[in-house]
Amino acid sequence: MAKKKKHTSGVVANKRAFFDYTISQPLVAGIALTGPEVRSIRSSHASLVGAFVTIKDGEAYLLNAQVMPLKTNAAHLPSEMQIRTRKLLLKKRQLEDLAQAKQQGYTIIPLKILTKGKFIKVEIALAKGKRQYDKRESIKKRDTARDIARNI
Repeated sequence: MAKKKKHTSGVVANKRAFFDYTISQPLVAGIALTGPEVRSIRSSHASLVGAFVTIKDGEAYLLNAQVMPLKTNAAHLPSEMQIRTRKLLLKKRQLEDLAQAKQQGYTIIPLKILTKGKFIKVEIALAKGKRQYDKRESIKKRDTARDIARNI
């Protein structure tokens, strides 16, 4: 009887996205990766800071997402492959909805890379950029919530 491989459930999150954007309509999409990229992402060697999604010719692509190599696969993941454009796997209706929202002024950003199970998925969302006063307000709310929790 063959042993089943256990897959880790690591998550690579884009923490900066929640501060810089007002998030609406999260959506989970598949992503086309190579073997060395899969190994690096499963061990949380990736970064979504500054990454965004663009739609070109009816297909969605993830840009500026960085996948750092492990020591064991550094030869198979050269520096030009670390920040390459990766195709997102979405249904046609989802792509149409995203394209329509993009025309209305929304930005499509990745929130998380989910690695639970045998598939690797990317959680993307429609977002509107926050103004400086909105950012200050969210900092103020966070600080007051932290003070209240500390006092209790």
